[in-house]
Amino acid sequence: MVDPTASTGDGTGNARNHFAKAMEEAKAGAQALADECREKFTQATGEWTDEAKSRSEEAREKATTFASDAKSKASEYANEGKARTSQAIVGLSKMIDENAHLIDEKVGAKYGDYVRTAAKSMQDAGTRLDEKSFDELGEDAKEFVRKSPGLAVGMAIAAGFMVGRMFKKSQ
Repeated sequence: MVDPTASTGDGTGNARNHFAKAMEEAKAGAQALADECREKFTQATGEWTDEAKSRSEEAREKATTFASDAKSKASEYANEGKARTSQAIVGLSKMIDENAHLIDEKVGAKYGDYVRTAAKSMQDAGTRLDEKSFDELGEDAKEFVRKSPGLAVGMAIAAGFMVGRMFKKSQ
């Protein structure tokens, strides 16, 4: 192998020496440029990562706030619906009770008493509904399903059928 720094009389050694130095400088320059690019890329990536984390935290906070607001609104609407349902049941029971005398006259006192008992049961159910929280109602429903799963499924099917008919008529 030939030594690039060795001088031959014709100046090739000097040229080789300059070429070797130029190559070393080029390699050093390329290495410095690569290091600078790596540093800038790392810095930019860090900035992007920080921005992504910041935006992610903002989105999470907004989602949490939205979920909290939605839960609050749903609770308000559910309580309002529960109160209206309770009032409707009590109102219906009063109407039935007020008209029980017609059943006494047309069918007989025995059937009028059945109607009064049913009206009283409805009024009691409306009052209990109004007094209970949704957690208590949920527990009651779970207990009912545990005790009478067949009846619960039948009631769900009947309710689904009725809701389906209501929407079918409204279209």
